[in-house]
Amino acid sequence: MIFRPLPARTPAALLSEAKPLKALFSEAQRLAHLQRLLESQLQPAARKHCHVASWRDGCLLLIITDGHWATRLRYQQKRLLRQLQVFEEFATLTKILLKVQPPTPQRRAPGRTLFLSPSASESIQASAETVSDPRLKAALERLASHVKPHEDG
Repeated sequence: MIFRPLPARTPAALLSEAKPLKALFSEAQRLAHLQRLLESQLQPAARKHCHVASWRDGCLLLIITDGHWATRLRYQQKRLLRQLQVFEEFATLTKILLKVQPPTPQRRAPGRTLFLSPSASESIQASAETVSDPRLKAALERLASHVKPHEDG
């Protein structure tokens, strides 16, 4: 029996055919459209700090990246509400909620660099010269190369 893989399909085709993915994809598209409408009414500097989180039952929930922008948008909230109600999508909009959620910093894998004193490095290098196993010898030589850099002041 020969295995014949199914013909490749585009991600868009997969998203439009699988029912759970289709619902998720359509909701993401709806939120992206609402985001574009919102951005059309915001000042350019505020656009990157304000994101549509949800829109249901007449309530628009916006996620703001920091308190400074949340305060500025709270002062403009009534004006923004009126401007958004002009759009058909926001015709039933009755209130705007603002939640501050700072972006999560991307965590790097903790990579600490080990520095050895010159005497420790010489000791490890001397040990490496007496070892017969080539892999262990190479590892010890790499370790011995981590000498603390000399700081000229």
